[in-house]
Amino acid sequence: MRTVIQPFLMFQGKAEEAMNFYVSLFGGEVTEVVRYGPSGPGPAGSVKRARFSIGGQTVMCIDSPAKHDFTFTPAFSLFVTCESEDQIRRLSSALVEGGTAFMPLGNYGFSRQFAWVADRYSVSWQLNLD
Repeated sequence: MRTVIQPFLMFQGKAEEAMNFYVSLFGGEVTEVVRYGPSGPGPAGSVKRARFSIGGQTVMCIDSPAKHDFTFTPAFSLFVTCESEDQIRRLSSALVEGGTAFMPLGNYGFSRQFAWVADRYSVSWQLNLD
């Protein structure tokens, strides 16, 4: 029996938008989208369950039908190893647009270039130039 572990992102109405943004930014593909129908419990057409792949990693996401007062925390982040300065600049710039820079792109001594940001959907990303 094989155990599969995947990151799971819960949005409130922005799952498809976020998923398409990540796929456009990192490459990859949307591999599954299941939508709520008219009988709910989520709004018709919203994402009941979706899977997409970026960087060889499968990520699941949903639009939560339950309203909640919490969002993502930077205590959990997606770590991206970048291959070039151009790549880390491009990704950092795109991810921080409309979001927050916890650690703006720079040399922090442990890496030539590193950035830690929360994107416009509040998902936390650490970018490192290998």
